Amino acid sequence: MEYKIEKINQFISGTLITSKHDGTVFVSINGNERSLKVIMVDGNELEFILDNKFYNVKIIESLSSHVRLTINGQQVSLKKHSKLADILGRSLSQSEKGSGENRLSSQIPGRVVSMMVKEGTEIKKGDSIAILESMKMQIAVKAHKDGTIKEIKVKEGSTVSRNDVIAIIE
Repeated sequence: MEYKIEKINQFISGTLITSKHDGTVFVSINGNERSLKVIMVDGNELEFILDNKFYNVKIIESLSSHVRLTINGQQVSLKKHSKLADILGRSLSQSEKGSGENRLSSQIPGRVVSMMVKEGTEIKKGDSIAILESMKMQIAVKAHKDGTIKEIKVKEGSTVSRNDVIAIIE
């Protein structure tokens, strides 16, 4: 996966190579193989040792376009898949041409990981309605207008294609 650290004009490419049962993980960072020792994983927190240095990482926010986290107390913002964010942005702007419509559609094909609302829920433009998983990434489907969820058209675990209706907003 490719990341761009905010305020630094350099892309970082990271790939998981393999992991062992003892907590040792082998990764490739910008083509260099490294090993790190995982000490603790708990929800959005990770502690590990890399190059004899201890790291504590906490995920603050993870969205389709970026991740905000703290590394040893320092806040860092990573842009992930910058090209994907551009594509989603173009896709959203095209779908907003019909923003007067009540149908909320998926921007990408994927599996519905979770629904964030129930029928009858009042929502605001930009609220997350569903979380889709595609290519091992989780992407939020957000409301294109204020309103109330009249009907939910998908269930958790189901698969959707691009432009499938997720929910009806009145």
